[in-house]
Amino acid sequence: NPENQRSMSHILANTDRMTRHLADASPQVDATLAQLRVTLAQADATLAQFQQTLGSADNLLNKQGPSLAEQMRQTLASGDPSIAIVEAGDLAGLTTALEADRDYDLVLLDLNVPGARGFSGLLLLRAQYPEVPVMIISAVEEGTIVRRAFELGASGYLSKSVGPSEIRRAIETVLAGEVFVPPGIGVEAADESSALLRRLSSLTPQQVRVLMMLKDGLMNKQIAYELSISEATVKAHVSAILQKLDVDSRTQAVIAAARIEEGQFDAVLPGAASA
Repeated sequence: NPENQRSMSHILANTDRMTRHLADASPQVDATLAQLRVTLAQADATLAQFQQTLGSADNLLNKQGPSLAEQMRQTLASGDPSIAIVEAGDLAGLTTALEADRDYDLVLLDLNVPGARGFSGLLLLRAQYPEVPVMIISAVEEGTIVRRAFELGASGYLSKSVGPSEIRRAIETVLAGEVFVPPGIGVEAADESSALLRRLSSLTPQQVRVLMMLKDGLMNKQIAYELSISEATVKAHVSAILQKLDVDSRTQAVIAAARIEEGQFDAVLPGAASA
């Protein structure tokens, strides 16, 4: 049948064209498949590296263990479940808690807490809440710094490197009305700076705030605005500060304020210059 022969010839011709097309495309397909295999291999390597990084991070977090605050909470709670612990994220939060309830038995003060500027936080707490003992928590164990804390009225000084038993012993010592001094640290020696710190301890809470603002370079009008008091009251505070610190000028008072901020431990407190 001629018609059937023509159809068969057409099918054979199309088959030949498809075969030639596939033969021409085969190298491209092979190259594409090879590139895909490389891409998949790279993805597997990236995923493996990512999983390894996550594993290292998990190991690091596990090795770090609980925070100091959590460690203290666990230590105290294990000794007496009735103990109530309140945490404050900054100095303002701490003073707010103390204003709401002055019956706290102890304040644990980290010198690096936001809002505390070196020893100014300790100075402010001792002036405003003298009935509440304050224990300093710090990673610094240098003897001079520890002594400064006690000269400003701290009831204890606790290193961040100590374990649960030492934490419990320190807190029990202070709650018993005694002073906890880290082992191996002597606090009896006094120097020229000791007299300055004793004078600083005589400042009222508002005078501490005014002094720190003087250190920041604020003028009387600016201090009055920040503290919501009159400029005349600021002048009275400045005069009282000069008298208590036994200095003759605002500049000398600012130098005294700088001594407080050296509690940030950029350097060991030097001896105070003569006023």
